[in-house]
Amino acid sequence: MYNLITIGDALIDTHVQIDDATVNCDVNREHCHLCLDYASKVPITDSFQCLGGNAANVACGTVRLGLKTAILSSIGADSNGKLIKQELKKYGVDTTLVSLDKKTKTRYSVVLNFQGERTILSFHRRREYQWPKKFPATGWIYYTGMSEGYENFQNDLIDWIENHAGARVVFNPGSYQIKETLDSVRDMLPFTDILIVNVEEAERILDTTIRKEKTAIALARELLALGVKEVAITDAGRGAIACTKENIWQMASYPVKVVAKTGAGDAFSSGYTVARHTGLDITTALQWGIANSCAVIGQMGAQTGLLDQAGIKKMIAQYSETKPSIV
Repeated sequence: MYNLITIGDALIDTHVQIDDATVNCDVNREHCHLCLDYASKVPITDSFQCLGGNAANVACGTVRLGLKTAILSSIGADSNGKLIKQELKKYGVDTTLVSLDKKTKTRYSVVLNFQGERTILSFHRRREYQWPKKFPATGWIYYTGMSEGYENFQNDLIDWIENHAGARVVFNPGSYQIKETLDSVRDMLPFTDILIVNVEEAERILDTTIRKEKTAIALARELLALGVKEVAITDAGRGAIACTKENIWQMASYPVKVVAKTGAGDAFSSGYTVARHTGLDITTALQWGIANSCAVIGQMGAQTGLLDQAGIKKMIAQYSETKPSIV
């Protein structure tokens, strides 16, 4: 039996560190554009490839924190697909449920890193997702980003949840799901034990804005009203909040140097999910999520800075003055 099965796309990220670019923003710094000289050679300082994708990142993060984790994903019959399986196995993730799609290329992305922020060029292609004929026993599911064609698969997932009342489900919808299939995302919410999203994703799901709602707390309450039992919302360098219908907690981020933000949200999810899986309370889960996320943004790559449980506890102790508080 697995402790956790992550469900979603795995891909290969090509990271590029840009040295010469500009960022243009509106007066409120809400809409910014990365600007490169057109039809010219743009200097870079570094580039490398690594494993990516929400499901893969969280699988690696939860294994690092001690869970027996498998990933259910679909890859192509190409070099990127082979590399993904090699990297997953290297991190100790069970790849038994990774299926091979001979008709569709493996997903990939190009990550442009500049001044601590990242802009992602992402390749999506419709995939023929298949629910396994024999889904293995697991206590927890982490369901996250998938590409076009996932809707029937989600219906099978919901059927499985309805027949396995003891399983816990963490939902972290991906960019395609939120941009293109909001109805399907909302259909999943009543079957979700823990929803983990950032502020922008919460705004899209609720078709509102934080400016209108005033606070992330208001967004969290509206998400709970849609049937979710527990909500965690991350807000970049400002930290995160987590809540149930009874209580709301908030926590600031640690004052660490940001090198690259790729994988920060997945690292938070890994820490938060493992803490809750282990039976720890929400305040401790917030600390685990923040610690893991801050470790990852201090290095390049989504897995490089992932912490084990000893590392989580060490970072929490190092920044002991930053603690969750009830709202």
